[in-house]
Amino acid sequence: MTDALSELNKVLAAEHAAVYAYGVVGARSSGDQRATATAGFNAHRARRDQIRGLIAARGGTPSEAGPAYELPFPVTAPREAARLAALVEDRVTAAYLELVAVGDLSLRRLAAQAMQECAVRGYGWQPVIAALPGHPAPAPAPSPAGRATGSPPVSLDQ
Repeated sequence: MTDALSELNKVLAAEHAAVYAYGVVGARSSGDQRATATAGFNAHRARRDQIRGLIAARGGTPSEAGPAYELPFPVTAPREAARLAALVEDRVTAAYLELVAVGDLSLRRLAAQAMQECAVRGYGWQPVIAALPGHPAPAPAPSPAGRATGSPPVSLDQ
């Protein structure tokens, strides 16, 4: 089994980055999108605080957030803000995926719940169902001709 404190620290780092990113998302949004960004910001802030408490309860020292984080692309408009929010949710989901491998059942439940919340938020930003991190992407839907679009026909010959 995986070391719980190490995995909690990875999750905390992801939550710190998510809180920062959602600040940017909110700043580049308005109306309903800003309300959604605020809800995401608050959800990640609450999880961050919860994870900090779990680390401290296990005798660890929770890391502090960095003063700033490098964004993966410029965010100057609502469309990029939505793209960033979806990416953040994917990355936080990946951090929690590692936490489900720890031996502590309560942490595994917390990680599964957090992954579900991230997936729902991410889908709200970008309604695409992606594979879980570490799993292959789903096959494209068949075209009307009966074969997947954008890929050659599959041969079963060896």
